[in-house]
Amino acid sequence: MTTDVGRDEMTDRELAELIELLRGLIRIKSVNPPGDEILVARYLEQVFADEGIPATVVEPFPGRGSIVARVHGDGAPKGGGGDPLLLLSHLDVVPAEPASWKHDPFGGDLADGYVWGRGAVDMKSMVAMEVQVMRRLARAAREAGRNPATDPIPGLRRDVIFCSTADEEAGGWQGAGWLVDNHPDWLRAAGALNEAGGMAMTYGGVRFYPIQVAEKGFVVYKLHVKGRWGHGSVPTPDNAAVLAARIVARLAEPGPVRLTQAIGVSLARAVPHLTVRAVAAIAALAPAAVAGAAATPSAAVDPARVEAALRELCDPILARTVSAMIHDTISVGIIRAGVKYNVIPGVAEIEIDCRTLPGTDEPAMLEELHRRIGDELWARIEVECEQIGSAVQAPLDSPLYRLLEKVVVDHDARGVPVPFLAPFATDAKHLARIGVPTYGFSPLKTGSGDGLLELMHGDDERVSVDALRFGLPVLWDAVTRFCA
Repeated sequence: MTTDVGRDEMTDRELAELIELLRGLIRIKSVNPPGDEILVARYLEQVFADEGIPATVVEPFPGRGSIVARVHGDGAPKGGGGDPLLLLSHLDVVPAEPASWKHDPFGGDLADGYVWGRGAVDMKSMVAMEVQVMRRLARAAREAGRNPATDPIPGLRRDVIFCSTADEEAGGWQGAGWLVDNHPDWLRAAGALNEAGGMAMTYGGVRFYPIQVAEKGFVVYKLHVKGRWGHGSVPTPDNAAVLAARIVARLAEPGPVRLTQAIGVSLARAVPHLTVRAVAAIAALAPAAVAGAAATPSAAVDPARVEAALRELCDPILARTVSAMIHDTISVGIIRAGVKYNVIPGVAEIEIDCRTLPGTDEPAMLEELHRRIGDELWARIEVECEQIGSAVQAPLDSPLYRLLEKVVVDHDARGVPVPFLAPFATDAKHLARIGVPTYGFSPLKTGSGDGLLELMHGDDERVSVDALRFGLPVLWDAVTRFCA
């Protein structure tokens, strides 16, 4: 594709520039907590300044920096170009223990065809690709004798907004959430491209590109278990630690299966490309989806049969991920009890992470907790709700989503794009509060051994040079075709 803003191919020089940008981002240690994203935001502010793009850096909380930049299309100021496209990302990363890594997690090493380091996948590679898109647009303006700070980019009708935020790994309230609350006009757009989609995964010889259209909500509870203090020499059924153990065991049971629209459509679109064996396994999981329906009533599906089908269909990590997409899940994170070995604890605390499918609200999740725990144990606890985030669903029939599917196929004729429900949370939750539909589209054409599901938040996180070589032209094509 050729447009006024340049070609979608990437030169060796630009690939090298992209790699060095990513390595520089990884070397800035922005682990959350404490964050220190302001260091990355200031670094990117200078990168944009070098290209003539003005950027705004905000630091509403000490060290928690976010950055917003914007280039203009020639239609947007007149109202004829459409609302902007938002390129969204986050600057923070999760902790990493260097002793368990082959390379320094904050060294940004380039070795064996990979860029290594915390954030290489989640999600500084996407930050780098989005910055590179903005660089390309600014350079196209300068080549046409225009000022990218004030003049429209040749060939663009819509504005393009870049926003990279603090605190996403801890809920985003000091990053995207703060921006939505205080500067919503900076982020209003026709749609946003974000993390958690567009990364290739191969099954049965077929290369799928899941595009995130939805994500689960979350509810964080603290359960206060009430027992009775006593001497360790005289065991009692009122031992709060024992009561907590029984509660934890009951919370571990899988709940009922429910297929959302995104998962139903995804399975229906995947089936024609899979082997007979895979189709049979999917049929056990979603018979209505195989028949072409968008979703399957959970009451008609046997959870044990579903789990068996997933084990047959997928590798263990993928099976667990898909299972999380069809259940409201409960994970026990922290258990506290006791003060001394010979004192029977009279209180205990259990902190749990509940992830909710679209359509499950907090009262419904609380009811599910009650059902699993049972009346007798339920009477021994007090429930404290600490944090809530709603599930998010973007339209499957929007022009932006249809374009993303087409762009994938245009760049990989054998690729199969499918909608995807993320079992985790992103900053899409905050954008939903101002009506911005968000799609996970950080395109990377990965090999079978890259194991992206294992690398996110895992040891030896890395992204291949080949994946970046594929990803930037795909992202560029999506941006320029939507905005042109």
